Amino acid sequence: MQATEQPSRCGMLDVGDGQSVYWEEWGVRDGVPALYVHGGPGGTLGASGYRHRFDLARTRVVGFEQRGCGRSTPHVSDPAVSLATNDTAHLVADIEGLREELGIEAWIVNGVSWGSTLALAYAQAHPSRILGIVLFAVTTTSRAEVDWITEGVGAIFPEAWDRLASHAEQAGIGYRRGHGRLIEAYAQLMAFPDPAVRDAASREWAMWEDTHVSIGAGGFRRDPRWDDARFRLAFSGLTTHYWSHDGFCDPPILQRMELLHGIPATLIHGRRDISSPAVTAWGLHHAWPESTLVIDEGDGHGGASMLERWRAANEDLAHRLAG
Repeated sequence: MQATEQPSRCGMLDVGDGQSVYWEEWGVRDGVPALYVHGGPGGTLGASGYRHRFDLARTRVVGFEQRGCGRSTPHVSDPAVSLATNDTAHLVADIEGLREELGIEAWIVNGVSWGSTLALAYAQAHPSRILGIVLFAVTTTSRAEVDWITEGVGAIFPEAWDRLASHAEQAGIGYRRGHGRLIEAYAQLMAFPDPAVRDAASREWAMWEDTHVSIGAGGFRRDPRWDDARFRLAFSGLTTHYWSHDGFCDPPILQRMELLHGIPATLIHGRRDISSPAVTAWGLHHAWPESTLVIDEGDGHGGASMLERWRAANEDLAHRLAG
């Protein structure tokens, strides 16, 4: 069947701590349940294009927007909103609460970019609720990955990285390159009480995001979502918050892979993904006997060819489970 323009159901789930998360459903209620976990942190569901990566005639697809972003409330673009309860453990609990609310016994879990980290953290916490896993642009948000995407990749984009670091040095917070982590400096800037400081830092962060994903994506393009200050501030604030804490994954995901043994998975990654080099997907695959690693030689941090592989992986899982 063709995807409709509106979800079949949607709502807000009170998850405690004064937080409510937006969720939506697509497909058929009696289909194989599947969860989509968006990237970012703070990336939102966007225009819900993720639904096209599933066969909606046989799948019950659920998407949700993580704490503090999108249609979830309160929104972290408001500086008065605390991040004290916005961490991976709370997001994992939110997912499990949503599963219980919707009466789903177990589901296929999909994660994209940061969403793959969160999907893995959820699966490790609740392996009995996982029918299978599909990850796209694989990350585990380890310290090495965070330091690469915020520091090391500057060897490939030296002009852009110099601009990013210079802004932090000139912001008056005591940061100097070579003395401290740049990601921690930007987390500090995004928590600054002066709205002008936060806005300026979010613009620099957005420029860096567009730069490091440009290889494999046809060159540098400005993401039009940055025009929405509310989105830009939430994305930059949440990303720097999570990355400065190494994704709140302690111990790191790769040190807990025995928890996922027996669960089938497909890991889809672009060879030209400079933001998240393929070594992470390879390490995950090597530690996960039931996983299949698909390396797309032409794509970077997501592209048309990878999207086709993503849909094929979900269709294969749904077909096997429905059978």
